[in-house]
Amino acid sequence: MYQHILLPTDGSDLSTAAICEGVSLARALGAKVTVITVTEPYHAISPDAVTIADTPEKHAERMAALAKHYLDDAKKIAAAAGVSCETIHVEHDHPYKAIIDTAKDRICDAIFMASHGRRGLSAIVLGSETLKVLTHGVTPVIVYRQPHLSVAQLLTEQEISRTPESVAAIL
Repeated sequence: MYQHILLPTDGSDLSTAAICEGVSLARALGAKVTVITVTEPYHAISPDAVTIADTPEKHAERMAALAKHYLDDAKKIAAAAGVSCETIHVEHDHPYKAIIDTAKDRICDAIFMASHGRRGLSAIVLGSETLKVLTHGVTPVIVYRQPHLSVAQLLTEQEISRTPESVAAIL
């Protein structure tokens, strides 16, 4: 079925959960994964107060460190599951384009991603990257939605640490 699955991450809890599910699918299929994170390039004019205070060099360093953190976490999850994993950090103004291009360039036969990342007004104005990948790409997309949990499950879930090691232990 699928031999190479692309797993986009933005570092959010939902994205991490999607990484876990994507790695589980890859393990079941004997597939390998490539994990991608996309950061926006430096813009002197930005709604983000931290970016405005940055120099282009400081922004690049900050984004590289953030991307490394996200990718290292994903790599630990894949390693714990025994799944071959490559990582890639791409700087692009449009994350959905970077995801689509990477799937094509790396010859991925599926993209497994979270249903959404942004919340609130930015999601309404900018739209869902997942929706854009679905509508503009040709690679099959598997969309992960967080299941609805009972009150007992929510209470238990809040007691569990969200470290890559604890997430991998659940696998």
